[in-house]
Amino acid sequence: MSEPKAPTPAPGDTYKGWLFKWTNYIKGYQRRWFVLSNGLLSYYRTQAEMGHTCRGTINLATANIAVEDSCNFVISNGGTQTYHLKASSEVERQRWITALELAKAKAFRMQAESDDSGDDSTSPGGGQGSGSRNSEVQSTLRTLGSKVEDLSTCNDLIAKHGSALQRSLSELEGVRLGGETSEKIRQVTERATLFRITSNAMINACRDFLALAQAHSKRWQKALQAEREQRVRLEETLEQLAKQHNHLERAFRGATVLPSSKSNPAIDSKGPVPVKGDVSDEDEENEFFDACEDVQEFITVPADPKYHRRSGSNVSGISSELGMDDGTTSLDEQSLGSNPESPQSREVVPVRKRRSRIPDKPNYSLNLWSIMKNCIGKELSKIPMPVNFNEPLSMLQRLSEDLEYYELLDRGAKCQSSLEQMCYVAAFTVSSYSTTVHRTGKPFNPLLGETFELDRGQESGYRSLCEQVSHHPPAAAHHAISERGWTLRQEIALASKFRGKYLSIMPLGSIHCIFEKSNNHYTWKKVTTTVHNIIVGKLWIDQSGEIDVVNHRTGDRCHLKFAPYSYFSRDVARKVTGVVTDKDGKAHYVLSGTWDEKMECSRVMQSSRGGENGTDGRQKTVYQTLKAKELWRKTPLPEGAENMYYFSTLALTLNEPEEGVAPTDSRRRPDQRLMEQGRWEEANAEKQRLEEKQRTVRREREREANHNGSPAEEVKEPADKALIEDSISDSPLKTEEVEIASEPSETTYKTETLHGSHPPAYSSGHQDNYKPMWFERQVDPMTGEPTHIYRGGYWEAKEQGNWDSCPDIF
Repeated sequence: MSEPKAPTPAPGDTYKGWLFKWTNYIKGYQRRWFVLSNGLLSYYRTQAEMGHTCRGTINLATANIAVEDSCNFVISNGGTQTYHLKASSEVERQRWITALELAKAKAFRMQAESDDSGDDSTSPGGGQGSGSRNSEVQSTLRTLGSKVEDLSTCNDLIAKHGSALQRSLSELEGVRLGGETSEKIRQVTERATLFRITSNAMINACRDFLALAQAHSKRWQKALQAEREQRVRLEETLEQLAKQHNHLERAFRGATVLPSSKSNPAIDSKGPVPVKGDVSDEDEENEFFDACEDVQEFITVPADPKYHRRSGSNVSGISSELGMDDGTTSLDEQSLGSNPESPQSREVVPVRKRRSRIPDKPNYSLNLWSIMKNCIGKELSKIPMPVNFNEPLSMLQRLSEDLEYYELLDRGAKCQSSLEQMCYVAAFTVSSYSTTVHRTGKPFNPLLGETFELDRGQESGYRSLCEQVSHHPPAAAHHAISERGWTLRQEIALASKFRGKYLSIMPLGSIHCIFEKSNNHYTWKKVTTTVHNIIVGKLWIDQSGEIDVVNHRTGDRCHLKFAPYSYFSRDVARKVTGVVTDKDGKAHYVLSGTWDEKMECSRVMQSSRGGENGTDGRQKTVYQTLKAKELWRKTPLPEGAENMYYFSTLALTLNEPEEGVAPTDSRRRPDQRLMEQGRWEEANAEKQRLEEKQRTVRREREREANHNGSPAEEVKEPADKALIEDSISDSPLKTEEVEIASEPSETTYKTETLHGSHPPAYSSGHQDNYKPMWFERQVDPMTGEPTHIYRGGYWEAKEQGNWDSCPDIF
């Protein structure tokens, strides 16, 4: 049987031929037909098997090629596949080695390009002509780059084989005439043949490269000339626009009397400056994703193509992307600059540059178990914890971090559809947990009467105020208002339990979000936060539970489920799913994502029962949805965040010293400031001083209340025991045990929440009759729960610089 002549290996060509493959110790080497194509080496028993049976395939992109002797070589992927092969001659073996090395280099480059292909994709908002032109240029560049790599590989092989040929020639010159002559001459002949094969491959690669370059050179010249002409036209147009703008500005100055605030006419005439999260920016950079994967409660499948509609223009906004069927735009097309309350109509003030770094966290070791072993079953707020377990922020500042992604509420305020607005509110509720994924440090427990203001009116159009309104149980009231039409208020009381291996933190209280334009009033409650590996291992945080976001005006509802982490679950970690329904229970949007990364929504076109049964035996609901649209994505942490308590960009600025704030502001707290500076021993001493001062002030208020005949006069201070800090007779919390500590004014309660849909509120009456400075306790008209609502006066006092009524708590 004659051997078929193997073709000369060239870059990218298919290479075939017979090789001997080691099978086992009984049969030894067996003759097999090998085919090298597209970076894959396959073999068959005969050539006839190529159409139906492949005996094995190995990917050369991850394979290792080793030469054993003159005819044998080994190909292995480092795992389950290893081919021991033998060629009929050394020349044949070198031909295969050359072809395999070329194919391996090309397969590796193709794999790297496929991994990076997402970076080369064009934006969906771009034009078709521009996208096809960019795609063609990118394809041409990749092809040329591949040819250059082929040239480089061939060059290396030529250098390698040229050196071997030179050595053989040198040896031939020193050989005497005799029996060795014929063997040396044979080696020189074989090496010369191999050098000729490689040289031919390089010549073919050079020929292909030159042909491509010549074919595309004229096209590139035309494209470059077109770009130059377009740039000249744009420059001319820009110059004309500048002249027209100057003319209009002069006409405006001549026809209008400027107010005394000396507003900048250049800024006013241009209209509102685009801000982060504006629709104009969003429409140009939309990213679309496939429908969400299966969850326990429902299944989503892509809807029929008949439901897909192309919007008339990019300005159609978010409503067309979410699939609204009413044809109306959800965006407020009225310019923000026309609103007399907008920041553009005020005096233009340079935006303050916030800090982007804090001192690195010191590496102080401390035995946690020595402190926590006697605290199992107690509330975290009653445990005297050193600052070693804290982060240099107070709980009030952590509460203000809920506004990290305020842009979601800005977008929601522009929506005309309440269901669409619900999607943004739901994404906002999830985004408030994204800052907790690495934040294992405990925030400082605020002192009674402590406040924190976050004034971002210039940068973001909102400002907020927090105040610690109760000490035991700890509760803080928060009020934020934006010039873009929304108000956020909440009162959060924390119930915490240390269970040895983990710590559970259960926020109590409702969060309210009111949109001024639509008068939609949303409420929801927070889920449970669990800190794992308290004693042994690396700390990590999980969020679990369910949230119902309710629109009290329309009856719309969004049910969100935070799936707890499970080692045996196949779902994505930190998964969140949700469904937006109207007052009749009809589903309109499906939400999916993770609370530490992103949230997406898909419009529901059809829904039906009959999916796979869930873990509880009920059938899943199958939703047919359009393509998912990304609502929110977490902003990456700043560089070096692991050495700065994993603070986000906003968190780094919260404790930055600022002039004009109240004397009770958390920025003025000395122990927190010392800890941020790395002086932890001084911070611990200052923390003990502040706590003792707070106890003393508390006892004075109680004595005064008892002297004036307050309702809490039945509480008597023991002679040799600590003073009970909170009256438990009026508290709806179910109290299991009360322990009177030996230290003055230290009381421990073991509490559990009551059963029911509404979380328990803490007692509104205190034995010292303490009243907050800026909030007052009322019954919320929407939910019927007692809560603290901002009564005003803080920002007016700040403008006047009058803080005489503030207590001295530091």
